Amino acid sequence: MQFDDDAQLDSSQVTDERGSGPSGGGLGGGFGLPGGKGGLLGLILAVIAGLIGVPLALTDGGSNSSTTPSNAVSGNGGGSSAVTAGALAGKCRTGADANASDDCRAVAVVNSVQDYWSGYFARNGQKYPPAQTVIYSGATRTGCGNATSAVGPFYCPADRTVYLDLGFWQELRTKFGARGGPFAQAYVIAHEYGHHIQNLTGAIRNAQGSQQGANSGSVRVELQADCYAGLWAHAATTTKDANGRVLIKDLTKQDIADGLDAASAVGDDRIQKEFQGRVTPETWTHGSAAQRQKWFLTGYQTGDFKACDTFSGAI
Repeated sequence: MQFDDDAQLDSSQVTDERGSGPSGGGLGGGFGLPGGKGGLLGLILAVIAGLIGVPLALTDGGSNSSTTPSNAVSGNGGGSSAVTAGALAGKCRTGADANASDDCRAVAVVNSVQDYWSGYFARNGQKYPPAQTVIYSGATRTGCGNATSAVGPFYCPADRTVYLDLGFWQELRTKFGARGGPFAQAYVIAHEYGHHIQNLTGAIRNAQGSQQGANSGSVRVELQADCYAGLWAHAATTTKDANGRVLIKDLTKQDIADGLDAASAVGDDRIQKEFQGRVTPETWTHGSAAQRQKWFLTGYQTGDFKACDTFSGAI
């Protein structure tokens, strides 16, 4: 994935809270987000129960023993240098910066994803309400309560914000076994923005019926977010900056392969086999590796919003 060196980045869409967020001493008040599989499973069940003020995360967290404690401070991963809170505007100005830095790549991907959805809404006679992205390390306060890095990337419907600890890019490789790469990172961000679209359209409320299992409402929510990530990928090279310049000038077959590899790495079956030694489909909340790849590809290959209906029929 190559950004146009001269494209202009809009860093106002991303807030850098590293160094300024809560740390240490546990989670405190609000809707706490305990790390690990059990904690995130509880969050998913709350979503299905209709508590829209709780987050939707990319994974179920793996095993409790492998998650980050609430007082840990993770690095920002991927080899990029740390920046102080609020410094993104000075550091991330152009596509060249995005090609050189994980921090700026996150800004550029957010810009691209939101330009895609803004265009989609406009073509359908609607105005797209943008979501903010917050980059944090260790722990942060959200409209859904306090969160730690153990949750992984997530979207909070209550404040319409995507939360990223960029240390997850390293975890994606070392903990979940993905190859990594710039587009794997982009897939993660686009998936979380897929939840923003679901929040706007009311699709989250369609998660009816059983709360766990291969055909559960929670799985259908997550697979649709994967499909929406694929929709963005389908049109990624047409997205533009505020001046009308193309943001992403090249998206290769290898990029898409890296995205599919990341989608597979965070499949419920793959995570369960790695962390508990057995696969239990009756407890799935996000979908299998094959399902996640299938629905990302559905969005990518068709570019059709209607094709992402995971709430009808088999998945």
